[in-house]
Amino acid sequence: MQKSWKSGMQSMLCLKVMLTCILLVCVLARGSGAAEPQASAAAVFPADFFPILPWDPQHGWTEPFIDRQDGLEGIAECGFTLAGFVQPRDLPLCEKLGLAAIMAPPPGKEPYFGPWRDLTDEQIDAHVKAMVERAGNSKAVVGYFLSDEPGTPLFPKLARAVAAVRKYAPGKLAYINLFPGYATIGAPDTSQLGAASFTEYLERYVTEVKPQFISYDNYMVQYSDDLRDAQKAAMYYHDLLEVRRVALKYNLPFWNIVSASQIVPVAPPPSPADLLFQAWTTLAAGGRGVSWYTYYGSTTTAPGYAYAAVTHSGERTPTWGYLQTVNRQLRQIGPLMNRLQSTGVYFTSPPPVAGLPLLPGKVVKAVESRSSRQAASDSAMPVMVGEFTGPTGAEYVVVVNLSLEKTANLVLRTHKPYARKEVISAQDGRPLPLDDKKGLWLPAGQGALIQLK
Repeated sequence: MQKSWKSGMQSMLCLKVMLTCILLVCVLARGSGAAEPQASAAAVFPADFFPILPWDPQHGWTEPFIDRQDGLEGIAECGFTLAGFVQPRDLPLCEKLGLAAIMAPPPGKEPYFGPWRDLTDEQIDAHVKAMVERAGNSKAVVGYFLSDEPGTPLFPKLARAVAAVRKYAPGKLAYINLFPGYATIGAPDTSQLGAASFTEYLERYVTEVKPQFISYDNYMVQYSDDLRDAQKAAMYYHDLLEVRRVALKYNLPFWNIVSASQIVPVAPPPSPADLLFQAWTTLAAGGRGVSWYTYYGSTTTAPGYAYAAVTHSGERTPTWGYLQTVNRQLRQIGPLMNRLQSTGVYFTSPPPVAGLPLLPGKVVKAVESRSSRQAASDSAMPVMVGEFTGPTGAEYVVVVNLSLEKTANLVLRTHKPYARKEVISAQDGRPLPLDDKKGLWLPAGQGALIQLK
């Protein structure tokens, strides 16, 4: 039935009143200091960009600055997509090489934490403004380094700094990296986290700082003697799953900083297997960025971190070639993962460490795994399974051979039949048919993205 003129005018009046009320509420919220929504890091980068970062200051943290013998050109050649942490003079070359860049903090006494602790809100605002102005208008700049491994006492200051980045550089990243779960816990004045648990630390960071993403570091793959120490290996897996849980809860992407050097003198040096393992387990958990610590090696004044990709004097090591291979896979698979939603993470039984979620998942019922198709008594190989959905509801699976020593042959068993199972090539992105009878061979640490149709 057609509305009368009078009833139509009444409806329009009601709508006008409603819109006025909504506008008034928004104005009052701004006036009361309510936080504006913070765009996530996913909004900073295009969908086909996957952050791969060498975790190093390009010229050192403090003066006198150094010029690397194998610098930004080598970083680009090694397959990184993001340069960090750079000075303004590096930006023209970053643009030429197609590298995005995160700005290093201005030189100071506390390069890792910045001056935030002792600054007022007004001083923090001015400091961030100066950082943004120092970087200029280069298209290469995607973010600004604020802090590394802060405890909870610094969160209120960092919240102000993040808000200032949003104010003076909208659409850019406020870069903060968090402690791993094996940092010391307890009271703010007696521990590194300043919280009773890693979970509390993560939750408080998100709710208090209001970041665009979660970045954390974990080097337990090598601290655990290439996973031989199960207790230390468990710290890698459990941190990965807990960061994933919190990131999903708050709809934030997360980045994983993992080891690409000999993290301590007694640890094994990087190998193709452990680099692949760290990259692919991050992807299987739904991670949206990988950072490698460190890219440059030891100095006489800062010993440690041997077997890095590039020595302090500028020579490339075998690690450089290993990283280039792994980064090539991340550049191919990462942009595809950006479009997928993580729906579950599972492990084959027995799990590599206690307390991990076991198959079956919602899509994958089981994975038959073995290191040989010839040996009848061959034991099962440990496998990680990440389940994902695509934008049109298509289903995807990431499988990872968790052994750092043996090649694995995997046969995927799903709850329902699919017309096709295709492995997405990590070299060129082509879909290749998966033969359920022959299985999928994965070298030590290697993963694969499988599309189910």
